[in-house]
Amino acid sequence: MVTRRDLLCLLGAVALPARAAESATLVASWAEADRYHVGQLALDDVGLRVRAHIELPTRAHGLAVEAGGSVLVAARRPGDWLLRWHPANNAMQWHWVDDDRRLNGHVLRAPDGQGVVWTTETDQADARGLIGVRDATTLNKRGEWPTHGMDPHALLVLPERVGDVPAGALLVANGGIPTQSETGRSHRDLSRMDPSLVALDPRDGRLLGQWRLTDPRLSIRHLAFDPASRRVGIALQAEHDDEAARRDAPLLAIWSDRGLEPAPAMTQAMGYGGDICARPGGGFFVSATRAHAVLATDAAGRVVERIALRDAGALAGTGARWWGAGSQAVMVAGQPLAAPATLRLDNHWRWLA
Repeated sequence: MVTRRDLLCLLGAVALPARAAESATLVASWAEADRYHVGQLALDDVGLRVRAHIELPTRAHGLAVEAGGSVLVAARRPGDWLLRWHPANNAMQWHWVDDDRRLNGHVLRAPDGQGVVWTTETDQADARGLIGVRDATTLNKRGEWPTHGMDPHALLVLPERVGDVPAGALLVANGGIPTQSETGRSHRDLSRMDPSLVALDPRDGRLLGQWRLTDPRLSIRHLAFDPASRRVGIALQAEHDDEAARRDAPLLAIWSDRGLEPAPAMTQAMGYGGDICARPGGGFFVSATRAHAVLATDAAGRVVERIALRDAGALAGTGARWWGAGSQAVMVAGQPLAAPATLRLDNHWRWLA
């Protein structure tokens, strides 16, 4: 249901001054008319417009932009396909994974010179978390590394040293939720949850470090590096049995040279951190999807602003600019703009230009 507040936000977008939104191009996945797509989106003073797109066989999740402008797309977990799409000429390269593995929704191109693409995966036989090490040209698998946990999700290459972990290390968010091939996305036996953050050597997958929160019902999902504070922010999803605990749980943890620490409790955040990006000047933005808000935090994870955005999901930022997406509007630096009513954006998008 569209609330009065939502309508005021959209009406306010019409009245924005002409310079409120600088032109930007983002890549995203979405659903429209019960079909799934990935494509380029133009975001300017007019609002959000689809510039180019292709159809997908199932819903996508994570995206990664490569240096040449191509886009890697991973199927939503439990996924069975990878795609490299070239927006410039609409060329597509599909790869289907083996039946004994399932993709967990995220893909990342290793830094230049390594010639590999990393994917988070689950072994269907025993639910072990794995990093698939794939040839960057063919997307065929070269090998696998254990993630030392279950349900690995997002990946991040550490841009500079943090504590004892060197720059270039591969950070992996082990969501820690037990999964089985026959239950797919269903959350079962949550008493066995074991979320963790791990750092792996990008050359051979050797374990460099592993960190856990004291609350095992906080699933570790998505990662962002804040260059101002030199900390990694981690979007969390609460899986508590108690509704009140889930409602007020923090949606953010901070990893630094002090280790892994949860942010303070977040009243009425509703337990679901959909995405995260660095906040200009330091700190993070976390999309509180079920609370219909983007939460702005300082570097310690304290909420400093709560920005209304219905079904808040995808976040992206570069330098002093940031963008958020909801079901009925998109946001440019905190200002709402209209989005096509039929387009339902997924959890993540990435800045192209």
